[in-house]
Amino acid sequence: MTSKPHDNLLFQPVHLPCGAVLKNRLVKAAMSDALGDGCGRPTPAQNRVYARWADGGIAASIIGEVQGTSRFPENPGNLVLQPETSTPFEELASAGQANGAGLWVQLGHAGALAHAKISQPAGPSAIDLPGLTCAAMTLKEIRKLPDEFAQTARAARTMGFGGVEIHAAHGFLLSQFLSPLFNTRNDVYGGSPEARRRLVLDVISAVRDAVGETFPVAIKINASDMLEGGLTERDALALVDELEACPIDLIDISGGTYFPGAASSSEGAGKGPYFAEFARQARKRTAKPLMLTGGFKTFAQADELIRAGHADVIGLARALVLEPDLPHQWQRGENLSPAFPRLTSTETGAVTAWYTMRIAALAERQEVEVAMEASEALSRIKAQDAAKVARWTDHFAGLCGP
Repeated sequence: MTSKPHDNLLFQPVHLPCGAVLKNRLVKAAMSDALGDGCGRPTPAQNRVYARWADGGIAASIIGEVQGTSRFPENPGNLVLQPETSTPFEELASAGQANGAGLWVQLGHAGALAHAKISQPAGPSAIDLPGLTCAAMTLKEIRKLPDEFAQTARAARTMGFGGVEIHAAHGFLLSQFLSPLFNTRNDVYGGSPEARRRLVLDVISAVRDAVGETFPVAIKINASDMLEGGLTERDALALVDELEACPIDLIDISGGTYFPGAASSSEGAGKGPYFAEFARQARKRTAKPLMLTGGFKTFAQADELIRAGHADVIGLARALVLEPDLPHQWQRGENLSPAFPRLTSTETGAVTAWYTMRIAALAERQEVEVAMEASEALSRIKAQDAAKVARWTDHFAGLCGP
């Protein structure tokens, strides 16, 4: 039975191990909003859209794929958090933390999935596949990574953000290290499940040391890579076991990768949240707060997972792009099953492009005017990306790829 929205557990606070408190259990999950200016800096549009989510009643928003350097972005609209650009980041942190919301930075490094036109992709092992080529990182490069993540986390705290999330999911760098399909090393960082987890655990330790005991540190992990030979649910549960002893405040569960030809998270997941069964299994193995992200479309779905105790926080993404004040609506008992558009396209990335365009429209309060097809959205995104690639290359000349 679904409980009444106004007295529902979804709207009770969550106390994190570090001592921070989320005012409710609804978090805007990380998305690549692509709203950066092409030079790694936030924009006024970005400030406005995160302010809208904060005003809409969300407990916290997570900014997708914030880079520590310009060398491995997944998108030319990514942010690059560096001390010399502190003012626009401080403005973003302030805008996104109105109404008691938090604004957390997702610590990103795209690795093998780095945008080829503005970087030199590199991962744990060399890859040479149609649509994906990368070099293998050296031991020296790998050993520098924990400190690089730590420096970005420290900068996020200094600039006023409310927390950080280590991105170890979706096929980006740390996820690549965890996957036996993409990590074929035979040194201390590969060759066994324990060795493949080493870098992730080292990054957690370095980030915690950098930000102190009272600053929220989350991690996003895959329940499965959804690729034959990739990270399995058994592997992921073993990682959860190790995270229980780590100084982590929230484990964000998602899945799938962005590698060419990989299945989307929604394929074969049924009509409900994509990784609910994995969350149930993880709950048996850890007392850490769990966040489940992916596939939530109704109040009842979120309510059921929270009441059952299988998750402590619900990650919403596309639902909040459609209804930025959905937390307030649900608390009032309204719009409990928001309408999702029927988007049809056979082009890879077209549906994601439509939602990216919708995010941009939210910033201008013009979302009711977004009536384009997914294929048109993809064309527009490609044009925007091309312009930002040019700006990125000019701004970071000599620091990125050719």
